[in-house]
Amino acid sequence: MDHFRRIGLLRRRLTKAGLHGLLVTHLPDLRYLSGFTGSSAALAVTRRSARLFTDGRYKTQAAAEVSAAQVEIVASSPSVAAVQWLAAQPGVEFAGFDPTQTTVANLARYRAALPARLRRNFLSALAAPLIMPLRQIKDEDELALMIEAALTGCKLFEHILGFIRPGLAEVEVAAELEHQGRLLGAEGMSFETIIAAGPRSAMPHGRATAAKLPRCGFVTLDFGVILNGYCSDMTRTVHLGKPKANERSAYEAVLEAQEAGVAAVGSGVSCAEVDEAARSVLRRAGLAEAFSHSTGHGLGLEIHEPPRIGAQETARLLSGMVITIEPGIYLAERFGIRIEDMVAVTRNGGQVLTPAPKALIEL
Repeated sequence: MDHFRRIGLLRRRLTKAGLHGLLVTHLPDLRYLSGFTGSSAALAVTRRSARLFTDGRYKTQAAAEVSAAQVEIVASSPSVAAVQWLAAQPGVEFAGFDPTQTTVANLARYRAALPARLRRNFLSALAAPLIMPLRQIKDEDELALMIEAALTGCKLFEHILGFIRPGLAEVEVAAELEHQGRLLGAEGMSFETIIAAGPRSAMPHGRATAAKLPRCGFVTLDFGVILNGYCSDMTRTVHLGKPKANERSAYEAVLEAQEAGVAAVGSGVSCAEVDEAARSVLRRAGLAEAFSHSTGHGLGLEIHEPPRIGAQETARLLSGMVITIEPGIYLAERFGIRIEDMVAVTRNGGQVLTPAPKALIEL
């Protein structure tokens, strides 16, 4: 990972925004810019230098991980130390902070640590994010890591198909998935595993419970792993026993919507167009009201990143983004179906990173 290049790109945005410096406290942003993977740090960036502040627990780790910024070990709050360092730099009259990642209480603490003359005007909230637009476009190294994470997810799905059977608790299925994920090298799961069986599959975020898998009914599996800091995310819905005709036709409608969404992906296409491509299929099938969420989201170092693939979203997809396409339908007290792939945006369209089977699987 070329962290020098990333900090260089950030500096250009900093200059364009008319700022002399930037305080970075959001840990995924820190990891992206410097490579530091600890749980307590702050990064201060000016037009000429970059300094990472952390505490004594991370002295050895920071020295090994960080080369694109100077490292300073502090006994107090790394964020406060970073603000004070910024204020002491020649030519730095004001610095930006990310208002989406800074609490009111922390902002008050930073200001209190400044000399009285700087408290009112030195720190200013960014009008628009500076780091996330960089993070949205994955470089070749990042894409390779995300492909590996996605394929690990596909292996887990293949494994779990041989494990699922009626009478198992949802949590047993989740535990098996997560155990196998660890054995395949996952640092952890991207989010709390969703296993929703029978009528519970009608809950879009039905986290695994003690509920038993039915003899006959849908089971939705939504899960992902973290490999080298990068998240995967996929959903498949399988059926225990023989599906009824209405269940089969509902599944086919969701699959058609999902494939239409994937086919609409391409550089320059608006997020709303991709959402509409999927949603219109379900509208024609009379299932529009059963589709209660957006069609997808970006992901990377975090499981949910911009862009949002939803109606009225005017942002356009750019080559290098990685997004999900995940339409679903939810019929209360009956069943739910969701199918989700990770898709890399390319100049020519979309590359599916999760090539696990999508045709209806009957177990």
